[in-house]
Amino acid sequence: MESSIYKKKRALIVFLVPAFLFMAVFLYYPFFRNILNSFQSIPSLGAGSKGWNTPWYTNYVKLFQDVNMRRALINTLIMMLVTIVGQVGIAIVLALMVDNVGKGGKFFRTVYFFPIVISATALGLMFNLIFLYDKGMVNQLLELLGKSTLTDWKDSAHALLVMMLPVMWQYVGFYFVILITGLNNISEDLYEVAAIDGATRWQRVRYITLPLLHNVICTCIVLAVTGSLKVFDLPWVMFPKGMPLGKTWLTGTYMYYQAFNTNNVDYSSAIAVLIVVLGIITSKIVNKVFKEVEY
Repeated sequence: MESSIYKKKRALIVFLVPAFLFMAVFLYYPFFRNILNSFQSIPSLGAGSKGWNTPWYTNYVKLFQDVNMRRALINTLIMMLVTIVGQVGIAIVLALMVDNVGKGGKFFRTVYFFPIVISATALGLMFNLIFLYDKGMVNQLLELLGKSTLTDWKDSAHALLVMMLPVMWQYVGFYFVILITGLNNISEDLYEVAAIDGATRWQRVRYITLPLLHNVICTCIVLAVTGSLKVFDLPWVMFPKGMPLGKTWLTGTYMYYQAFNTNNVDYSSAIAVLIVVLGIITSKIVNKVFKEVEY
C-alpha cells in the first residue's frame, strides 16, 4: 500500500516550493546575472552597469589575450592532474591499506579525514610557516641533515609545487572516506570464495576490489577534476596576488583578484563563466573516459 504522502501532492509542493525559491534567489539569479555582467561595462564593485561593451564580446576576447589568464589555465590543468594522481590515487592506496588492517582501522580513518575539518586559511598559514626561508621546518630539517645552503621554497622555481602540495594533502581524506564506504559495500563472501580458490591478496584486490570499486573511483575523479577549477582559499593565503611573478595564478584566484583587487568586475564575471564552461566540458570528458559500468 502506498503511503498517503504520495497520494496527496500538495504536501510535496509545500516543501519543494520554498527550496526552489531559495535556489532561484541565491543561485540561479546570481548565475544568470553574472553572465549578463560579463557582456557589460561595470566600473567598480557595487557600481551599476554603464551599458553593454562595444563590442559586446570584449571581455571574452581579452580572455584569450591575457597572459596571466593563460598561466592560470595551465596551472589549473596541472592542478587537475595533481588531484587525480595525488588525491584520488593516494586515497585509493590508503583505503586499500586501511581496509586490510584488523585493529586500529578507526584510528587511521580519523587521522586521514582530519585535514578536511581544518580551515583552509589555517592550513595556508601553517604551510607558510613550514616553508619559511630561514626558520621554516623544511629548511631546519635540511640543516640538521647537513645542508648548509637554505632554499627559498616560495621562489618562482618552487612556488607551484609548494602551492599544490597542501591542496593535495588536504583533500586526500575526503576521497579516502568515499572509497572506504565503497569498500564496505563489497561482500566479504567474494573474498572468502577467492581465497578458497587460491587467489593471492593482490589478485583479490585486482580482480574483485578494483572492478567493484570502479564506479566509486569514477565519482571521485569527477569530483576531483571539477573541484580543481574552484580551488581558491588555500592558494590565495599562501600566494596572494599570484606571487611570485604571477606564477601561481589559478582560475579561481585570478577571478577573485580581478574582482576585488583591480575592480574589473565585468572581466571577472567573464572568467567565472569560463570556469563554469570548463567545469561542464571536463566533467563530460571525464565521464566519457571513466565511464561507470553496470553490474
